Amino acid sequence: MRRPVALRLNAALATMALAAAAGVVMSMPEASAATGTATGYATQNGGTTGGAGGQTVRATTGTAIHAALCGRASSSTPITIEVEGTINHGNTAKVSGDSCNTADGVIELKQISNVTIVGVGSGAVFDQLGIHIREAGNIIIQNVTVRNVKKSGSPTSNGGDAIGMESDVRNVWVDHTTLEASGGESEGFDGLFDMKDNTQYVTLSYSILRNSGRGGLVGSSETELSNGFITYHHNLYENIDSRTPLLRGGIAHIYNNYYLKLNESGINSRAGARAKVDNNYFKDSKDVLGTFYTDAAGYWQVSGNTFDDVTWSSPGSENNPAGPDPQSNTTVSIPYPYSLDAASCVPDIVTRTAGANKGLQVSNGNCSPQTPTPTTPTPDPTTPTPDPTQPSGTNLSIGAGSDGSSKASGTSFGNVRDGDMSTFWSPAGSTGSISIKWASATAVSGINIREASGSAGSIGSWRVINGDTGAVLTSGSGAGVIAVPRTSLSKITFEIVSSTGTPKIAEYETYAG
Repeated sequence: MRRPVALRLNAALATMALAAAAGVVMSMPEASAATGTATGYATQNGGTTGGAGGQTVRATTGTAIHAALCGRASSSTPITIEVEGTINHGNTAKVSGDSCNTADGVIELKQISNVTIVGVGSGAVFDQLGIHIREAGNIIIQNVTVRNVKKSGSPTSNGGDAIGMESDVRNVWVDHTTLEASGGESEGFDGLFDMKDNTQYVTLSYSILRNSGRGGLVGSSETELSNGFITYHHNLYENIDSRTPLLRGGIAHIYNNYYLKLNESGINSRAGARAKVDNNYFKDSKDVLGTFYTDAAGYWQVSGNTFDDVTWSSPGSENNPAGPDPQSNTTVSIPYPYSLDAASCVPDIVTRTAGANKGLQVSNGNCSPQTPTPTTPTPDPTTPTPDPTQPSGTNLSIGAGSDGSSKASGTSFGNVRDGDMSTFWSPAGSTGSISIKWASATAVSGINIREASGSAGSIGSWRVINGDTGAVLTSGSGAGVIAVPRTSLSKITFEIVSSTGTPKIAEYETYAG
């Protein structure tokens, strides 16, 4: 009889409650920006670089994530979105635009490419809100927690999948994430990491998957065999009933993972799937490898694994466990380089490195954690190849709102915050105002007014105004970098008082300093 995972959580929840009642505060390491490079099958088919080379923006709501995607010049313009705080149904709404296709109640990465989403600061938690990747490519998700996403009950999101991929998805790297539920299907949850309908070249690394009925699948049915080339390495699967993963067709490389308390079955290779299973550690678990719940056989190549207190069921018409003495029944050629940690140290190295907010540490191949080098040499989130006088930090205008005085025909307020120097806003006359605005108070200490090509020098005198109070923060003449007294406000206005010719503002950047 299937035991609800929720019932097995009681002891852990009781411990957490006691700690909270005692006022115990558990420290959380400071998260950092995206680091390292893709591994496994995500390095093939041209590689996976996410938003490298593009602009970096900060988001604290799901709506802001969608707005950043929609604010790009195109659906393939590279972007890195740094996320901090709790993202939930209350702050995640659909945003429309030519470069996006978003939806309410889910982080929607649909019909887009070249995107990195990375948790920073005190951490990023997607609470009851899933991440959906569809008809997309070159995506990196790093250092985030996704928890308690439901397909039934309330609220629901993403069909109950923490991270789900479908419909012609290519090259995704999911790294140092924590994916967790609070039960199985009867409690309203589905998979933690699902791939279907022609999803290929994916790597899941240094992540935690726990407290769920289903870890994840590759392929939605025995005849849906278009998926494959998936790597799973240095992940912790804990208190999972089944699907760690479930493979239908295709090839998977599964190495250096720590499996703890797999309650019913583990790696389920079926319908012709071939899995290379190297140097994993299985503990306190049942039927950790084989073909289960079907007579459509799958295959495996095994080496170097440790089976610690693993039990095996007897073979049957729809169950073909690989144990108690697993032997290879296929061979799998791996096209990329990789280093194997010894299985004996896998519980230690995975426990120390896997999951969000662990400092993004990885193994050096000798069972010792190390911090990878940054993906790009730029230490601060700025626009690409910034001018030496560029203010430091993140351009807060990306993902914000904008409005202003009457605009010239063919221009848009939003063009000043899209990161694209080829688009611009122009007032209807020789003077006018343009504003950047946020849903809540935001600290600003500097702005950068960038004029469009061919209009440099048009802006004469100007004023910078606190849009909340009407107070003049500073005044001067000519475009460029402008320092303002650090002020917390929800709207900041750049007012052109005089000009020569027609002013054209390509970008109105704002910075906290």
